Amino acid sequence: MKYKYLFIFLFTVLWVTPSTAQRTVRRQLATPDTLQLVRNYIDSLALLRRQLDSMQQVNQALQRESTDGRYFRLFAPTTFYHSGARKALSLSPQTGDEVTDAVDAAMLNLYMRRPDLVKSNETQLQQAGTVRDDVYQEMTQQVELVDMVPQSPEVPEEVAPVVLEVKKPNFWKFKFDGSLQFLQNYVTDNWHKGGESNYSAVASTVFELNYNDKDRVTFDNKLEMKLGFLTSPSDTVHKFKPNNDLLRYTGKLGLQAHKRWYYTLQILAYTQFTRGLKANDTKVYSDFMSPFDLNVGLGMEYKVEALNKRLTGTLNFLPLSYNFRYVDRLALSTSYGLKEGSHAMHDFGSQLTIDLTWKMADQISWKTRLYGFTSYKRALVEWENLITLQVSKYISANLFLYPRFDDSGKRNDSTGYLQFQEYSSLGISYSF
Repeated sequence: MKYKYLFIFLFTVLWVTPSTAQRTVRRQLATPDTLQLVRNYIDSLALLRRQLDSMQQVNQALQRESTDGRYFRLFAPTTFYHSGARKALSLSPQTGDEVTDAVDAAMLNLYMRRPDLVKSNETQLQQAGTVRDDVYQEMTQQVELVDMVPQSPEVPEEVAPVVLEVKKPNFWKFKFDGSLQFLQNYVTDNWHKGGESNYSAVASTVFELNYNDKDRVTFDNKLEMKLGFLTSPSDTVHKFKPNNDLLRYTGKLGLQAHKRWYYTLQILAYTQFTRGLKANDTKVYSDFMSPFDLNVGLGMEYKVEALNKRLTGTLNFLPLSYNFRYVDRLALSTSYGLKEGSHAMHDFGSQLTIDLTWKMADQISWKTRLYGFTSYKRALVEWENLITLQVSKYISANLFLYPRFDDSGKRNDSTGYLQFQEYSSLGISYSF
């Protein structure tokens, strides 16, 4: 029975307490401030329901206004801005334009859902530097129409014919070198063309006409002409004597084998212009076509290009070579290896020709030519060296060194079969 009264007491307390609480709530809700707070709470719930629609509107606005600076907060590092919270918590919020309100709502949603992403606030930005005000203004482009673009002319139905001219590429190249030099000359007593050491003058020209189809075929032609005269007080027989005399043609037909290697057919022909004489001597030591040498060789050629293209030239290896020597003056036939009373001689052997040009400096160049032929019975080696110092555009100084070995002639008691010529000169030069 004692539990019966206890249960009645507890039921009475539970019944009276809710009624008292409800009356208290009603009294609290009756105040104006409490009612406004409840309204704000209900409005915030409605705002959350419209957030999805607001974000969609913002995306559409971003596409239409890609240059509007009011959207920068959505893409800048996450920062807590006061405007969004002020609008949501203020009893009388001040709203701006549609875009600004939508950005504030999106930022507030981010603050509520991901507060861990917020690294700074607007107060810190203001302490670091003034926030630009113009980012909230719409950026418009000022376009000024200067002039109307004229309309394109109408294309006539009938187009006038166009003459197309196709020029065939020129594979030929021409080169010329010429000089007139005053020189000091030295030769040995047994020089095969005569002459003596003295002061003299010499003129030389070199013509080159070369063909290269940039594919496989090359055809090189070189014509060298040199003629010099001297006067000697000791010579009472001759007023003028030639001391340099050369007429030489070199032709090469090449077919590319591999890169810089070419199968080559070379023709070399050389003689002189006039008679070769010695001081106080009426004997003729050489003459035009006395001798005349013609050499035809078949082999390989290598084109040299080294030292940054400062060293250029060719190396010719001709293991199959035919040499024809002709002496017009019968009295000179034995002096050039021919049988007495014979005008011609035929030899078969091998030939080597090295022709290089080394531009050692801008003003100094060295041209060298090494020619060798052997019939395995006789040998002929000529090494021509010309060192040129270009003093100015038209003035140059030359040093010419020319050792020569020929065992087909008569042997000299002092130098044997070795011969040598040297001269240095200063004069006018021109090339193109």
